[in-house]
Amino acid sequence: MTTLVTGANGFVGSAVLRQLVEQGHEARVLARPGSDRRNLDGLAVDIIEGDLRNTEVLQQALNSCDYLFHVAADYRLWIPDPETMYRVNVDATRNLMQLALRAGVKKIVYTSSVATLGIHADLTPANEESPVSIENMVGHYK
Repeated sequence: MTTLVTGANGFVGSAVLRQLVEQGHEARVLARPGSDRRNLDGLAVDIIEGDLRNTEVLQQALNSCDYLFHVAADYRLWIPDPETMYRVNVDATRNLMQLALRAGVKKIVYTSSVATLGIHADLTPANEESPVSIENMVGHYK
């Protein structure tokens, strides 16, 4: 079972990656050049260096993969040019999914973030069923 994990050097992605490795997946990760890779230390993973916006790198990373866990995102709260964020979070994600389909990936898990959850008035913890409204979403990431 070869599995590609995007965002594996981040907080959530590294937790996902560790679980996959523990379950016996042969893990491959996509990591941007110069990115902090301390969360990958000690893990037997194949690192493909590249950016989500690079189709050739994505094709290489998806080659012979059975599964894809897409955990990467540009989640900055503020950005001078929001179009940059949309190119990564929307366009590159769409492209990645289409390439995964063409590569014969059997299953895709797309991970979002706390930004998709609503906030309870009584401040109890939110979950997947906590409604969120557009008025409560601040910034381009959300």
